[in-house]
Amino acid sequence: MDLLQLHRQFKEERLSGRYITNTHIQPILEELKEIFELDVLGYSVLGEPIYSIKAGSGKTKLYMWSQMHGNESTTTKAIFDFLNLVKGDSGLAKELKNTFTFLIIPILNPDGARLYTRANAVDVDLNRDSLNLTQPESKILRQTFESFKPDYCYNMHDQRTIFGVGDTPLPATVSFLAPSYNDERDINECRQKAINVIAAMNETLQQYIPGQVGRFDDSFNINCIGDMFQSLGTPTVLFEAGHYQNDYEREESRKYIFFALLSGFNAIYENVIVVNKKTEYFNIPQNKIIFYDIIYKNVKINYENKEKITNFASQYKEVLFENSVIFQAIISEIGNLDGFRGHEEFDVLDEEFSDSELNKMPIIGNKADFTVGKTRKFVNGLEIK
Repeated sequence: MDLLQLHRQFKEERLSGRYITNTHIQPILEELKEIFELDVLGYSVLGEPIYSIKAGSGKTKLYMWSQMHGNESTTTKAIFDFLNLVKGDSGLAKELKNTFTFLIIPILNPDGARLYTRANAVDVDLNRDSLNLTQPESKILRQTFESFKPDYCYNMHDQRTIFGVGDTPLPATVSFLAPSYNDERDINECRQKAINVIAAMNETLQQYIPGQVGRFDDSFNINCIGDMFQSLGTPTVLFEAGHYQNDYEREESRKYIFFALLSGFNAIYENVIVVNKKTEYFNIPQNKIIFYDIIYKNVKINYENKEKITNFASQYKEVLFENSVIFQAIISEIGNLDGFRGHEEFDVLDEEFSDSELNKMPIIGNKADFTVGKTRKFVNGLEIK
């Protein structure tokens, strides 16, 4: 498969950026309902429809959901790229539809998507509600799982820019987890299948983003939906779309999720997942919090009338503004920052810090608008040339 060509051909251009809601996907769903089985599974706290798309008629049943956290939209974009492929009549599309029955919830948390929040409309994290099932969205996800009886589950998320791959200087562009099914983190046949699928996807991704695939910690929490479904005997894979260099809109990341989807399906189709890939899976480095968005080095500050040279960091705050997401750089840490890296780094060569409020040192929580020395000006975290 030429994955690059496939993504260029089938990328859903009507979806872009970070803000994806029901309003954005409804015109696409109107077209897809002529091809696939479209349903409304129920309604969110605020009465928004929760849609499902059923595609294919194959024996292997695969259940996928995205935007359980409303502000995590990258995998939603990748799902619609994939559906553009599957709705066609190419040999690959026919093979996928003959092998699999896909049941996809593109936006599980439409209220959170609309508000651009992680939680739902009453501030409940749906990924901590798998046991008590207090929310309508959680109940819909569980009821659909029980009625569909999938052979595999794909739990699809975004992760923050703070994560790197182990101790390397590389961002975790895509991360995976085969969730545990018990406190001991044992590996049974069910979890082994999830591990093997991840190993196959990682093997493919290493050809495109070498060293930029991470693995999440597998501590068991029955309140998390992946751990719950794994404990109920269904191989479950957690996807996390992360940061790619200079890709805050996550357009590159969506491409690699698309690659992962196709390579995973291919592994299941070719039945290569019967081989024990435990070593390959655990060789994927664990995610580690090692990044800030921007780090400024060797800054002269005045603290309690004493001059010193230090470093500080800014992190982007994602703010919903007029139906799009803007990134506001906020000063987040001051100190030596040993062990941390910046996606962008500036060495200011011992020049003196100053901001519009005449502060002579960075203030945590302030916007990253400041000057260094007499000539270097920074606006929203970045140097203005």
